[in-house]
Amino acid sequence: MTHAFYVYASYGFAALVTVAVAVWTWADGRARRRELAALEAAGIRRRSARAGDGE
Repeated sequence: MTHAFYVYASYGFAALVTVAVAVWTWADGRARRRELAALEAAGIRRRSARAGDGE
């Protein structure tokens, strides 16, 4: 029982970090998709998209 606070605090901190990294990854992915959509709307295409056009 003497180590209960340490154990619970460690699990809580690990859970907090895991959730923070997951949210950060999700938010960054959404931002990259928005940037990509804006670039494609401006006429800038990916190199991989050009390869399929036979150029």
